[in-house]
Amino acid sequence: MKSLKSLKKRKISVLGSIGYVIFVIFTLAYTYPIFVTFMSAFKSNGEILRNPVAFPEGLFLENLIFLFTRTQIPRAILNTMFLTVMSQIFIILVVPLSSYAIARYPSKWTNAVYTLFIGGMMIPFQAYMISLFRQLNFIGLFGTFSGAILIYVAGSVAFGTLLFTSFIKTTVPVEIEESARIDGADPLVLFWRIVFPLLAPCTASMVILNGLGIWNDFLMPALFLSGKRPSTLNVVIFNFVGVYNTRWNIVFTGAVICIIPAIIIFISLQKYFIKGIAAGAVKG
Repeated sequence: MKSLKSLKKRKISVLGSIGYVIFVIFTLAYTYPIFVTFMSAFKSNGEILRNPVAFPEGLFLENLIFLFTRTQIPRAILNTMFLTVMSQIFIILVVPLSSYAIARYPSKWTNAVYTLFIGGMMIPFQAYMISLFRQLNFIGLFGTFSGAILIYVAGSVAFGTLLFTSFIKTTVPVEIEESARIDGADPLVLFWRIVFPLLAPCTASMVILNGLGIWNDFLMPALFLSGKRPSTLNVVIFNFVGVYNTRWNIVFTGAVICIIPAIIIFISLQKYFIKGIAAGAVKG
């Protein structure tokens, strides 16, 4: 009997060791390109072409100076920040309200809207981007930041509704809302002053997911903001990649500029992100 237990323990320890090794391999495979990107940001173009994976010979800061003084990067950063912040504001104003209505006032109509939103998650952006292009052009929003913000807000409704609806049903007590109604609270006041503060973990999850998605997006700005010069950060960086000549030092430095804000935002809101995903997805 003891030998059987010891054999099981050995199997578990062996499986655990194998899993740990696999985890380390995948972690290294994921982080190595990021490490090379950060190293290349402090190299000259000649150093990168001679040995792409070698450590930089010195702290080559001319890449940053060139980007911020002789390119459209500063304006592109402001454009990207504007799109990200404004889209997030409208997402937070729209999605929690619609989710609250679906969660607290169930009917055949709200269920139909909820099903429509969930079904929208199954359709990739590439499947409807041509028709979206024509619609924006028809209403005069093509090539404008208003049109881009509208696309980002509409694209976040499906997943946001799923996340907030599950979170409200499983985490927000109905008794609190009933007490507020007895005291004569207006429905909008009840939501924004009582319910919405309780949605902080879920809201943080949405801010991280959508914020990173908008900040790192390339396809939508490249298609729908083609008339804007400069466009967003990723589009401007892509323009440094030429057919016959590419300044890889500038490309890598621009990539680092894109990565750093995303890392800071994620680390700052990480605990709320994990809590919101766990409460909204696992319990729901």
